Amino acid sequence: MRCRMNEDTGSDYISPWQLSQVVDGGGIGIIEESKHTNFTKGDFVTSFYWPWQTKVILDGNILEKVDPQLVDGHLSYFLGAIGMPGLTSLIGIQEKGHITAESNQTMVVSGAAGACGSLAGQIGHLMGCSRVVGICGTPEKCLLLTSELGFDAAINYKEGSVAEQLRELCPSGVDVYFDNVGGDISDTVISQMNQNSHIILCGQISQYNKDVPYPPPLPSAVEAIRKERNITRERFLVLNFKDKFESGILQLSQWFKEGKLKIKETMINGLENMGAAFQSMMTGGNIGKQIVCISEETSLLSL
Repeated sequence: MRCRMNEDTGSDYISPWQLSQVVDGGGIGIIEESKHTNFTKGDFVTSFYWPWQTKVILDGNILEKVDPQLVDGHLSYFLGAIGMPGLTSLIGIQEKGHITAESNQTMVVSGAAGACGSLAGQIGHLMGCSRVVGICGTPEKCLLLTSELGFDAAINYKEGSVAEQLRELCPSGVDVYFDNVGGDISDTVISQMNQNSHIILCGQISQYNKDVPYPPPLPSAVEAIRKERNITRERFLVLNFKDKFESGILQLSQWFKEGKLKIKETMINGLENMGAAFQSMMTGGNIGKQIVCISEETSLLSL
């Protein structure tokens, strides 16, 4: 979403927002009338390109029908844990984490209280990691991670030395790093990663205001460590794994229904509050996925 505010998003799969055009993003709503053969009145549908408005006429070919039973009626979950962020966390860990059950691996998650991070730590445990440590920006978020989301420990990067806390909380080093932030925090984590370990390159939010390529190059000293220890760091794009979406959604839904996946959201009501919600999300005000409910007839937008 931040990259879409640039003339060049730096990505070939998302386009920049256009001046004088309605802003769009992930959304979900209910069909009121349809001339498309795939949809009828009352269907719930989602799209990655949902305009920020209360009612809209859309091309049915960009819409996907969703089944409310998969989320026990919590439709907003299709924009978060049982949607793209959940798939990003799950498939990223499956494809790039190289987790082996009962091998005593330690995972570190940055941006750990956000939409992907809050899920990634839980999924890491479910897939076999013996220890999961989250990094976030407030004491309240740290407490949430350890008291509700099953993280073994949490670090507030704004307090004390992250390097020292990592050494204390990850005494056997780091085997898997789910990287949402990049920058100094990631450099610190990478410096404590083990031989033949793996970075899941989900996002680099600390770098999006800078004119650098994606993924941003590492400082020379950190890159030397990465090469010496044979640490994998490959760009991960969930859209390259569409063949795994259906099975992934079913797995996430099953974990949710079994109580194994705890879902956190920050919900804001009213289209008029969209700007404030966006700013809050950009400064870390959200816990989990940030959702804006824009109409009483069930229309939700994802931030």
